[in-house]
Amino acid sequence: MAKKRQRRYSRGAGKEVESEMRRYERGTARSGKAGRAGRVKSRKQAIAIGLSKARKKGMKVPGKPR
Repeated sequence: MAKKRQRRYSRGAGKEVESEMRRYERGTARSGKAGRAGRVKSRKQAIAIGLSKARKKGMKVPGKPR
């Protein structure tokens, strides 16, 4: 029988990243304090913002790489 793997990221965290990617594709994703820093320019940046939001909400997300 195949060993069941545990999820690294919660489903909620995936939804958070998904919504941030939609905002990025529409061009409405902003970065920085209160969105003053400017538009999100890369997919990687959008994913990082989504994961950061998920961490703040207390969802299951691995810590930032050190």
